Amino acid sequence: MSTSQKIPYYAKVTIFLVGIIAFVAILYVAQRIIVPIVFATIIAILLNPIVNFFTRRKVHRIVAISLTLLLTFIVIAALGALIVMQVSRFLESWPLLVEKFTGVINETSTWASSNFDVSPEKIQGWLIEIKKDLINTNTTELGQTLVSFGNGVVVVFLVPVYIFMILFYRPLLLDFVRKLFGPSNKSKVSEIVFQIKTVIQAYLVGLVIETGIVATLNTTALLILGIDYAILLGIIGSLLNLIPYIGGIVAVGMPMMVALATKSTAWYAIYVLIFYYIIQLIDNNYIVPKIVASKVKINALFSIIAVFAGGALWGMSGMFLSIPLLAIVKLIFDHIEPLKPWGFLLGDTMPPIIKLKPVFKKLNRPR
Repeated sequence: MSTSQKIPYYAKVTIFLVGIIAFVAILYVAQRIIVPIVFATIIAILLNPIVNFFTRRKVHRIVAISLTLLLTFIVIAALGALIVMQVSRFLESWPLLVEKFTGVINETSTWASSNFDVSPEKIQGWLIEIKKDLINTNTTELGQTLVSFGNGVVVVFLVPVYIFMILFYRPLLLDFVRKLFGPSNKSKVSEIVFQIKTVIQAYLVGLVIETGIVATLNTTALLILGIDYAILLGIIGSLLNLIPYIGGIVAVGMPMMVALATKSTAWYAIYVLIFYYIIQLIDNNYIVPKIVASKVKINALFSIIAVFAGGALWGMSGMFLSIPLLAIVKLIFDHIEPLKPWGFLLGDTMPPIIKLKPVFKKLNRPR
């Protein structure tokens, strides 16, 4: 006679926690392998509709994938060349910007020392340290940038190969997922995979459209104000906008600093803040609800947690990948019955607030 032994609850929790720790450790240790594959998978999901467009017109699959990658490379190369030109101009004038910005801070410190109980010598000491750090950043960061560029070159050559392979072996990968869950669940798994693929594609395309619109609005606003490096700051601001809440603060801080350093009055920095605030209102109230959030909704709490966790795990790449990956996880949770509560937890749908009836009055009522 066989008797089934029940695993205690604390043992299940321990196994689950050990599994999570091991999984996170693998993600951290193998990040040089995993991060390019994740980037390639997300880009492949984005490019798959273009490949299908070519194949529906009787173009051979390998040729269709090659054409798609070629068009993508041309677009990215044109955008990259524009950014490189702007960055080179920015680096050439970096010492001058530091000098001007230090002068602005110096004037502010003189005003502060005359109105508040702070000694000018102490403020001057702080200014010297800040200026030294800013100038040193220009040289030390250059070395780090070269190292990052070297790693980036490897990724640039590796990611297209991954994208090509993922697009080419897409039928094999999808069939593997169906076979993984057995023949009895084949139709259900196919339906879930199709729905997830459709929503993920729409979500990622929505992010790309949002980034393009925000970059255009940022650049236009900075050009109207006559801020230097408007194109570079506008594009960087739109990319940082993908990092929720934190990215928006950094995005507006950079053009404000440039405005303070290059303009004769500090009002231009205030104008930049006002313009960026209006753009954020347009983005949060129109672009995101209509283009991005209509596909998948993630609440602010888990968005911030995911951004910090991604940054701690994979650095800047992890911060950019955190929201798309969290959206994919939520979509998977939403389509699998036992995991739907977790998908609801990640979502942005607020349940009605239940008011608890007071019970203390009944307990304290005199008999």
